[in-house]
Amino acid sequence: MNLKEKLLRGIYAYGFEKPSAIQQRAIIPCICGRDVIAQAQSGTGKTATFSIAILQKIESTVRDCQALVLAPTRELAIQIQKVVLALGDFIQIECHACIGGTNVREDMRNLEQGVQVVVGTPGRVYDMIQRKVLRTNNIKLFVLDEADEMLSRGFKDQIHDVFRMIPSDVQVILLSATMPNEVLEVTRGIDVQQVSLVINYDLPNNRENYIHRIGRGGRFGRKGVAINFITEEDKRTLIDIEQFCNTKIEEMPINVADLI
Repeated sequence: MNLKEKLLRGIYAYGFEKPSAIQQRAIIPCICGRDVIAQAQSGTGKTATFSIAILQKIESTVRDCQALVLAPTRELAIQIQKVVLALGDFIQIECHACIGGTNVREDMRNLEQGVQVVVGTPGRVYDMIQRKVLRTNNIKLFVLDEADEMLSRGFKDQIHDVFRMIPSDVQVILLSATMPNEVLEVTRGIDVQQVSLVINYDLPNNRENYIHRIGRGGRFGRKGVAINFITEEDKRTLIDIEQFCNTKIEEMPINVADLI
């Protein structure tokens, strides 16, 4: 993966010995600047996946927000902040949790001092952008974690409000435990037009849902790749999808980067 030496030290110090399945498949595309949509449950290593990509891509010498992560709850935002700080322990970076229920002036003071990574809930993040203490012009990576949970909590409009305030060429990483139509509508709303990798951690039971889900990859003549995690029980469904689409879904090569 050609990760920074100091980042590798942080990864090993955190206790990681080898990447999980989703980390093997998603870290490199994230680092390469691809827009990624991944279906991933808690406990699969998804937080470390985008945290490692963030830490690899940001410049520690730039005291400005370069990565923005939105989470549905204060607890999850704090958890993500802890992972980013732990993995980046040997890198000179600052990560601030921007969440409701905390002192607004303290948030403003921390942001004005300059942080490279901001993790937060949509409402407080948008408030800080409106107050012009969270500067967005250097943001190059935008992560939506647990997108389905955010939508169930009514954050759709706030997500769009935040997205409108960040650079149009920002890289987007979206993670969701489930992939209902509402989540895919969010990707349309924030104009993820160059998604090159879609990861199905759970294969959809419905073949039409499969087409709808992977349809964000490779649009407008661009190349797109969908990776499906399957069990023995999923093989019948996979065959049904192949027949419905009149195609052959190949076994994934060792190096997914060759595909994209």
